[in-house]
Amino acid sequence: MADPTPQPDDRFTFGLWTVGWQARDPFGDATRAPLDPVEAVHRLAELGAYGVTFHDDDLVPFGSDDDTRAKKVTAFRAALDATGLVVPMATTNLFTHPVFKDGAFTANDRSVRRFALRKVMRNLDLAAELGAHTYVFWGGREGSESDAGTDVRAALDRYKEAIDILCGYVREQGYDLRFALEPKPNEPRGDIFLPTVGHALAFIERLEHPDMVGVNPEVGHEQMAGLNMVHAVAQALWAGKLFHIDLNGQHGPKYDQDLVFGHGDLKSAFFLVDLLEHGGYDGPRHFDYKPLRTEDADGVWASAAANMRTYLLLRERARAFRADPEVREAIAAARLDQLAVPTLASGETYADLGGDDFDPAAAAERGLGYERLDQLAVEHILGAR
Repeated sequence: MADPTPQPDDRFTFGLWTVGWQARDPFGDATRAPLDPVEAVHRLAELGAYGVTFHDDDLVPFGSDDDTRAKKVTAFRAALDATGLVVPMATTNLFTHPVFKDGAFTANDRSVRRFALRKVMRNLDLAAELGAHTYVFWGGREGSESDAGTDVRAALDRYKEAIDILCGYVREQGYDLRFALEPKPNEPRGDIFLPTVGHALAFIERLEHPDMVGVNPEVGHEQMAGLNMVHAVAQALWAGKLFHIDLNGQHGPKYDQDLVFGHGDLKSAFFLVDLLEHGGYDGPRHFDYKPLRTEDADGVWASAAANMRTYLLLRERARAFRADPEVREAIAAARLDQLAVPTLASGETYADLGGDDFDPAAAAERGLGYERLDQLAVEHILGAR
């Protein structure tokens, strides 16, 4: 097996908030010092990354004056120019400051909603200036703990209104930007609006400019809801709405762990890589993870490299799986190749369904060999084939 070395062509990207996470959690203070965004850009470039993403507050601390903001942005842009890293995506922090304790776009307080829109528009300007083409919205505070404290229908009206306003702003400014909604079922709110990919896809159809809005599924978020990430991504691809993706690891429906990609459900990660590589997705492979709280600075960069290495190893295994003659034979035995064949042939109608020659009892007795096919996948994952 070749030693996988990340290359910019692999399109691996990281958020500043990932490698820059100081490992502060609800039960303990930070275990690492702050990381300058400029250093993050240079270190990621050395590891073979393609790009870097950011929340506005990752780059310019909340409440900074115009002079500080200009200096931070100038230094960041210089680091991008020096390394060749790009900014394919940006987003806005609408969850850390206490002003967003009841949400941003869906806060009961109208003045908070107006402030949130101004905050987003300012960072949309910067995102466009830095060449981003995707803008993600994670509504981490858009939700509730008490059904008595919110009107969900009115909240969804306000959510729609916010996205419609921002789509209009992007169109008016002539920016080459599209939006991606990032679902999550809960945490930090007890329940978050648009909790899954399916909810987000349904919501998008109600927008004024649905063509501008897609989804940004995250491994951990879908698995927190007890759902299948591969299925969620496949449906987003089917709908033409996979605008971006967040890769990480998760151990089942618990708190959001943000582990290194593959350091959770490895088999699901394998099939996800296979889908991304063979399903028509051509966007960044974005890692939204957090280095473990136990790690020092060296451990941070080791974990960043681990995300890319794991993806490349799984990509190699997925290619070998598809090329294996025994796998192809097992796929045919399972009749999986027939699923892509329309049930009605060209020119047929329901009147042509016939059925006289079909024996349901024989079909019911026939095995499909899924266990064999699944075992072949596991053996490829383990490098045994």
